[in-house]
Amino acid sequence: MPRLTSEFWVAAHLRRCGVEGLDAVLRRRGAAEAGAIFVSVDRLDGTVDLYGPAPQSLLSGEEGGRVFSPILQAVPGFEVEERMRRELRFDPDLWWLTIDDRLGRCELELARPD
Repeated sequence: MPRLTSEFWVAAHLRRCGVEGLDAVLRRRGAAEAGAIFVSVDRLDGTVDLYGPAPQSLLSGEEGGRVFSPILQAVPGFEVEERMRRELRFDPDLWWLTIDDRLGRCELELARPD
């Protein structure tokens, strides 16, 4: 099964968040076909979580779709901003979504280490 383009996946995820009652916005548009996708979740208490593409080593057994893993958890927002500045220097084609949710919900498929 071919992988969805980044642009299509992001549009679908933003819609899914809306259906789930989550405030989600596209912070940065990346390369339409295959830009890496990052998602930050502002818990509205001064802390933010950051998720990015799961390392290939964690993808054994996963089929299709996009799988994410936590990069930073419950850190001050400025740490996520700094991390994303570094990511953008490395990969200017990335996508960045932000979600505001007190419970930290992100509606992402997370990698599970074996």
